[in-house]
Amino acid sequence: MPDNLPVILHHFDESPFSEKIRLVFGLKNMAWTSVRISRIMPRPDLMPMTGGYRRTPVMQIGADIYCDTQRIARELERRFPAPTLFPDRSEGLAWASAMWTDKSFFQNTVNLVFGSLADKVPQSFIEDREKLRGARFDIAAMTAAIPQMRDQYRAHVGWIEAELAGGHQWLCGSAAGLIDINAYMNVWYVRSNLPVADQLLAEFPRVRAWEERVRAIGHGMRTEMSAAEALQVGRAATPQTQETDDPHDPNGRKVGDLVDVRPDDYGKIAVRGRIVALSAQSIAIRRHDDLAGEIVVHFPRAGFLVTPAA
Repeated sequence: MPDNLPVILHHFDESPFSEKIRLVFGLKNMAWTSVRISRIMPRPDLMPMTGGYRRTPVMQIGADIYCDTQRIARELERRFPAPTLFPDRSEGLAWASAMWTDKSFFQNTVNLVFGSLADKVPQSFIEDREKLRGARFDIAAMTAAIPQMRDQYRAHVGWIEAELAGGHQWLCGSAAGLIDINAYMNVWYVRSNLPVADQLLAEFPRVRAWEERVRAIGHGMRTEMSAAEALQVGRAATPQTQETDDPHDPNGRKVGDLVDVRPDDYGKIAVRGRIVALSAQSIAIRRHDDLAGEIVVHFPRAGFLVTPAA
Protein backbone atom coordinates (compact mmCIF):
# COMPACT_ATOMS: atom_id res chain seq x y z
CA MET A 1 0.00 0.00 0.00
CA PRO A 2 1.45 3.42 -0.90
CA ASP A 3 2.64 5.25 2.21
CA ASN A 4 0.58 8.33 1.41
CA LEU A 5 -2.79 6.52 1.44
CA PRO A 6 -4.33 6.56 4.91
CA VAL A 7 -6.81 3.95 6.11
CA ILE A 8 -9.99 6.02 6.39
CA LEU A 9 -13.11 4.87 8.22
CA HIS A 10 -16.36 6.68 7.45
CA HIS A 11 -18.44 6.08 10.58
CA PHE A 12 -20.33 7.62 13.47
CA ASP A 13 -19.39 6.99 17.07
CA GLU A 14 -22.75 5.44 18.06
CA SER A 15 -22.66 2.82 15.28
CA PRO A 16 -22.29 -0.76 16.60
CA PHE A 17 -20.94 -2.01 13.28
CA SER A 18 -18.36 0.78 13.31
CA GLU A 19 -17.36 -0.31 16.81
CA LYS A 20 -16.41 -3.68 15.35
CA ILE A 21 -13.93 -2.11 12.96
CA ARG A 22 -12.60 0.32 15.55
CA LEU A 23 -11.78 -2.73 17.70
CA VAL A 24 -10.05 -4.41 14.75
CA PHE A 25 -7.87 -1.31 14.53
CA GLY A 26 -7.18 -1.67 18.25
CA LEU A 27 -6.38 -5.37 18.06
CA LYS A 28 -3.93 -4.68 15.22
CA ASN A 29 -2.56 -1.57 16.97
CA MET A 30 -3.16 0.45 13.83
CA ALA A 31 -3.09 4.13 13.01
CA TRP A 32 -6.23 5.13 11.13
CA THR A 33 -8.14 8.19 10.01
CA SER A 34 -11.67 8.88 11.19
CA VAL A 35 -14.27 10.62 9.06
CA ARG A 36 -17.40 11.23 11.09
CA ILE A 37 -20.57 10.97 9.02
CA SER A 38 -24.10 11.82 10.09
CA ARG A 39 -26.35 9.09 11.48
CA ILE A 40 -28.91 9.91 8.82
CA MET A 41 -28.83 11.04 5.22
CA PRO A 42 -27.70 13.08 3.36
CA ARG A 43 -24.00 12.23 3.14
CA PRO A 44 -23.01 14.26 0.09
CA ASP A 45 -19.26 13.58 0.24
CA LEU A 46 -19.54 9.82 0.80
CA MET A 47 -22.26 8.77 -1.64
CA PRO A 48 -20.21 9.68 -4.75
CA MET A 49 -17.60 7.14 -3.62
CA THR A 50 -19.96 4.33 -2.61
CA GLY A 51 -22.29 4.68 -5.59
CA GLY A 52 -25.27 4.94 -3.27
CA TYR A 53 -24.46 2.22 -0.71
CA ARG A 54 -25.41 3.82 2.57
CA ARG A 55 -24.87 1.34 5.39
CA THR A 56 -22.25 2.18 8.02
CA PRO A 57 -19.26 1.91 8.19
CA VAL A 58 -17.33 2.28 4.93
CA MET A 59 -13.54 2.01 4.70
CA GLN A 60 -11.57 3.97 2.13
CA ILE A 61 -7.98 3.43 1.02
CA GLY A 62 -7.32 5.90 -1.77
CA ALA A 63 -9.83 5.20 -4.54
CA ASP A 64 -10.72 1.72 -3.22
CA ILE A 65 -13.91 1.69 -1.15
CA TYR A 66 -14.77 -1.25 1.12
CA CYS A 67 -18.39 -1.85 2.12
CA ASP A 68 -19.70 -4.01 5.00
CA THR A 69 -17.71 -5.05 8.06
CA GLN A 70 -17.07 -8.51 6.56
CA ARG A 71 -15.24 -7.02 3.61
CA ILE A 72 -13.48 -4.37 5.69
CA ALA A 73 -12.17 -6.91 8.19
CA ARG A 74 -11.00 -9.23 5.38
CA GLU A 75 -9.04 -6.40 3.76
CA LEU A 76 -7.48 -5.29 7.03
CA GLU A 77 -6.37 -8.86 7.74
CA ARG A 78 -4.84 -9.08 4.26
CA ARG A 79 -2.96 -5.81 4.50
CA PHE A 80 -2.05 -6.00 8.21
CA PRO A 81 -1.81 -9.71 9.04
CA ALA A 82 -0.24 -9.36 12.49
CA PRO A 83 -1.68 -9.65 15.05
CA THR A 84 -4.12 -11.94 13.29
CA LEU A 85 -7.90 -11.93 13.70
CA PHE A 86 -7.69 -15.74 13.86
CA PRO A 87 -5.25 -16.58 16.67
CA ASP A 88 -6.13 -20.29 16.86
CA ARG A 89 -6.97 -21.04 13.22
CA SER A 90 -10.66 -20.30 13.72
CA GLU A 91 -10.98 -18.45 10.42
CA GLY A 92 -13.98 -20.22 8.90
CA LEU A 93 -15.97 -20.15 12.12
CA ALA A 94 -15.06 -16.50 12.70
CA TRP A 95 -16.35 -15.39 9.29
CA ALA A 96 -19.50 -17.48 9.73
CA SER A 97 -20.16 -15.96 13.17
CA ALA A 98 -21.11 -12.67 11.49
CA MET A 99 -24.22 -14.34 10.09
CA TRP A 100 -25.30 -14.80 13.72
CA THR A 101 -24.04 -11.59 15.32
CA ASP A 102 -24.95 -9.22 12.47
CA LYS A 103 -28.36 -10.65 11.65
CA SER A 104 -30.46 -12.53 14.25
CA PHE A 105 -28.55 -11.35 17.33
CA PHE A 106 -28.34 -7.77 16.07
CA GLN A 107 -32.00 -7.63 15.05
CA ASN A 108 -32.97 -8.78 18.53
CA THR A 109 -30.65 -6.16 20.04
CA VAL A 110 -32.00 -3.34 17.85
CA ASN A 111 -35.58 -4.15 18.82
CA LEU A 112 -34.64 -4.23 22.49
CA VAL A 113 -32.73 -0.94 22.35
CA PHE A 114 -35.20 1.10 20.33
CA GLY A 115 -38.23 -0.41 22.03
CA SER A 116 -36.73 0.66 25.35
CA LEU A 117 -35.83 4.15 24.12
CA ALA A 118 -39.34 4.58 22.66
CA ASP A 119 -40.31 8.28 22.47
CA LYS A 120 -36.66 9.36 22.82
CA VAL A 121 -36.01 8.28 19.20
CA PRO A 122 -36.13 11.35 16.90
CA GLN A 123 -38.71 11.28 14.13
CA SER A 124 -36.00 12.18 11.60
CA PHE A 125 -34.10 9.02 12.57
CA ILE A 126 -37.25 6.88 12.25
CA GLU A 127 -37.98 8.27 8.77
CA ASP A 128 -34.38 7.72 7.66
CA ARG A 129 -34.36 4.09 8.86
CA GLU A 130 -37.68 3.42 7.15
CA LYS A 131 -36.14 4.51 3.86
CA LEU A 132 -33.07 2.37 4.55
CA ARG A 133 -35.10 -0.72 5.44
CA GLY A 134 -37.95 -0.28 2.97
CA ALA A 135 -40.38 -1.00 5.81
CA ARG A 136 -41.81 0.65 8.90
CA PHE A 137 -39.43 1.30 11.77
CA ASP A 138 -42.21 0.55 14.22
CA ILE A 139 -41.15 1.79 17.65
CA ALA A 140 -44.53 0.89 19.19
CA ALA A 141 -44.22 -2.70 18.01
CA MET A 142 -40.65 -2.86 19.35
CA THR A 143 -41.83 -1.56 22.72
CA ALA A 144 -44.62 -4.13 22.87
CA ALA A 145 -42.09 -6.87 22.09
CA ILE A 146 -39.64 -5.95 24.88
CA PRO A 147 -40.46 -9.03 27.04
CA GLN A 148 -39.74 -11.35 24.10
CA MET A 149 -36.62 -9.39 23.16
CA ARG A 150 -35.28 -9.72 26.71
CA ASP A 151 -35.85 -13.47 26.52
CA GLN A 152 -34.02 -13.74 23.21
CA TYR A 153 -31.18 -11.42 24.21
CA ARG A 154 -30.67 -13.57 27.30
CA ALA A 155 -30.44 -16.67 25.11
CA HIS A 156 -27.83 -15.11 22.80
CA VAL A 157 -25.71 -13.85 25.70
CA GLY A 158 -26.03 -17.27 27.33
CA TRP A 159 -24.25 -18.79 24.34
CA ILE A 160 -21.31 -16.46 24.92
CA GLU A 161 -21.28 -17.36 28.61
CA ALA A 162 -21.24 -21.07 27.77
CA GLU A 163 -18.30 -20.67 25.38
CA LEU A 164 -16.32 -18.88 28.10
CA ALA A 165 -16.77 -21.76 30.56
CA GLY A 166 -13.72 -23.59 31.83
CA GLY A 167 -11.68 -20.46 32.37
CA HIS A 168 -11.43 -19.43 28.72
CA GLN A 169 -10.53 -15.77 28.30
CA TRP A 170 -11.67 -15.52 24.67
CA LEU A 171 -14.35 -17.14 22.54
CA CYS A 172 -12.21 -19.15 20.17
CA GLY A 173 -8.72 -19.48 21.49
CA SER A 174 -5.86 -18.10 23.52
CA ALA A 175 -6.15 -14.51 22.29
CA ALA A 176 -8.82 -12.08 21.14
CA GLY A 177 -10.05 -12.53 17.59
CA LEU A 178 -12.79 -11.69 15.16
CA ILE A 179 -15.38 -13.88 16.89
CA ASP A 180 -14.94 -11.85 20.08
CA ILE A 181 -15.31 -8.59 18.17
CA ASN A 182 -18.40 -9.80 16.31
CA ALA A 183 -20.18 -10.98 19.45
CA TYR A 184 -19.13 -7.98 21.54
CA MET A 185 -20.92 -5.56 19.20
CA ASN A 186 -24.34 -6.44 20.61
CA VAL A 187 -23.22 -6.30 24.23
CA TRP A 188 -21.61 -2.91 23.51
CA TYR A 189 -24.78 -1.59 21.87
CA VAL A 190 -26.95 -2.44 24.85
CA ARG A 191 -24.33 -1.10 27.26
CA SER A 192 -24.10 2.17 25.29
CA ASN A 193 -27.83 2.79 25.22
CA LEU A 194 -29.67 1.15 28.11
CA PRO A 195 -29.18 1.86 31.82
CA VAL A 196 -30.47 -1.67 32.55
CA ALA A 197 -27.43 -3.29 30.91
CA ASP A 198 -26.05 -4.45 34.27
CA GLN A 199 -29.39 -6.00 35.11
CA LEU A 200 -29.58 -7.81 31.76
CA LEU A 201 -26.05 -9.19 32.20
CA ALA A 202 -26.21 -9.87 35.94
CA GLU A 203 -26.42 -13.67 35.62
CA PHE A 204 -23.46 -13.83 33.22
CA PRO A 205 -20.25 -13.18 35.19
CA ARG A 206 -17.99 -14.57 32.48
CA VAL A 207 -19.55 -12.29 29.87
CA ARG A 208 -19.13 -9.25 32.12
CA ALA A 209 -15.44 -10.01 32.63
CA TRP A 210 -14.99 -10.77 28.91
CA GLU A 211 -16.75 -7.50 28.03
CA GLU A 212 -14.14 -5.58 30.02
CA ARG A 213 -11.30 -7.44 28.30
CA VAL A 214 -12.67 -6.67 24.83
CA ARG A 215 -13.25 -3.01 25.70
CA ALA A 216 -9.63 -2.78 26.86
CA ILE A 217 -8.43 -3.66 23.34
CA GLY A 218 -9.14 -0.03 22.44
CA HIS A 219 -9.32 1.62 19.03
CA GLY A 220 -5.71 2.05 17.97
CA MET A 221 -4.36 5.48 17.00
CA ARG A 222 -7.11 7.70 15.63
CA THR A 223 -6.84 11.01 13.82
CA GLU A 224 -9.65 13.03 12.24
CA MET A 225 -10.34 14.14 8.68
CA SER A 226 -13.33 15.86 7.11
CA ALA A 227 -15.60 14.08 4.64
CA ALA A 228 -14.72 16.68 2.01
CA GLU A 229 -11.00 15.97 2.48
CA ALA A 230 -11.62 12.21 2.16
CA LEU A 231 -13.48 12.77 -1.11
CA GLN A 232 -10.47 14.66 -2.45
CA VAL A 233 -8.17 11.81 -1.37
CA GLY A 234 -10.30 9.42 -3.40
CA ARG A 235 -10.47 11.67 -6.43
CA ALA A 236 -6.70 12.19 -6.47
CA ALA A 237 -5.91 8.46 -6.15
CA THR A 238 -5.96 5.58 -8.61
CA PRO A 239 -7.69 2.31 -7.65
CA GLN A 240 -5.11 -0.32 -6.70
CA THR A 241 -7.25 -3.42 -7.31
CA GLN A 242 -5.85 -5.86 -9.86
CA GLU A 243 -8.15 -7.59 -12.34
CA THR A 244 -8.87 -11.11 -11.06
CA ASP A 245 -11.30 -13.62 -12.53
CA ASP A 246 -12.86 -16.52 -10.62
CA PRO A 247 -12.65 -19.64 -12.80
CA HIS A 248 -15.08 -21.43 -10.46
CA ASP A 249 -17.80 -18.77 -10.42
CA PRO A 250 -21.00 -20.86 -10.54
CA ASN A 251 -22.80 -18.29 -12.70
CA GLY A 252 -20.03 -17.67 -15.22
CA ARG A 253 -19.41 -14.06 -14.21
CA LYS A 254 -16.16 -12.54 -15.39
CA VAL A 255 -14.11 -9.37 -15.32
CA GLY A 256 -15.79 -6.63 -17.35
CA ASP A 257 -19.39 -7.75 -16.74
CA LEU A 258 -21.76 -4.92 -15.85
CA VAL A 259 -23.56 -5.84 -12.62
CA ASP A 260 -25.62 -4.46 -9.76
CA VAL A 261 -24.59 -5.31 -6.19
CA ARG A 262 -26.93 -4.83 -3.22
CA PRO A 263 -27.44 -6.18 0.32
CA ASP A 264 -29.94 -9.02 0.60
CA ASP A 265 -31.67 -7.87 3.80
CA TYR A 266 -32.02 -4.08 4.09
CA GLY A 267 -30.54 -1.00 2.47
CA LYS A 268 -31.15 -2.74 -0.86
CA ILE A 269 -29.68 0.06 -2.95
CA ALA A 270 -27.98 -1.26 -6.08
CA VAL A 271 -24.45 -0.12 -6.84
CA ARG A 272 -23.68 -0.56 -10.53
CA GLY A 273 -20.28 -1.14 -12.08
CA ARG A 274 -18.06 -3.46 -14.10
CA ILE A 275 -16.44 -6.39 -12.35
CA VAL A 276 -12.76 -5.88 -11.62
CA ALA A 277 -12.11 -8.74 -9.20
CA LEU A 278 -14.17 -11.77 -8.27
CA SER A 279 -13.84 -14.61 -5.76
CA ALA A 280 -16.00 -16.83 -3.59
CA GLN A 281 -15.79 -14.27 -0.78
CA SER A 282 -15.66 -10.87 -2.47
CA ILE A 283 -16.51 -8.86 -5.55
CA ALA A 284 -15.08 -5.50 -6.67
CA ILE A 285 -16.67 -3.28 -9.29
CA ARG A 286 -15.32 -0.24 -11.10
CA ARG A 287 -17.44 2.84 -11.51
CA HIS A 288 -17.04 6.51 -12.37
CA ASP A 289 -18.54 9.49 -10.59
CA ASP A 290 -18.25 13.12 -11.62
CA LEU A 291 -17.27 14.11 -8.06
CA ALA A 292 -15.22 11.08 -7.00
CA GLY A 293 -13.60 10.15 -10.30
CA GLU A 294 -12.62 6.51 -10.95
CA ILE A 295 -13.53 4.33 -7.97
CA VAL A 296 -13.49 0.60 -7.21
CA VAL A 297 -16.11 -0.50 -4.70
CA HIS A 298 -15.62 -3.78 -2.81
CA PHE A 299 -18.35 -6.00 -1.30
CA PRO A 300 -18.50 -9.40 0.39
CA ARG A 301 -20.43 -12.19 -1.34
CA ALA A 302 -22.28 -13.60 1.71
CA GLY A 303 -25.26 -11.36 2.43
CA PHE A 304 -25.12 -9.58 -0.94
CA LEU A 305 -26.85 -10.10 -4.28
CA VAL A 306 -25.06 -9.78 -7.61
CA THR A 307 -27.32 -9.44 -10.67
CA PRO A 308 -26.73 -8.47 -14.30
CA ALA A 309 -27.34 -4.76 -14.84
CA ALA A 310 -30.69 -4.20 -16.54
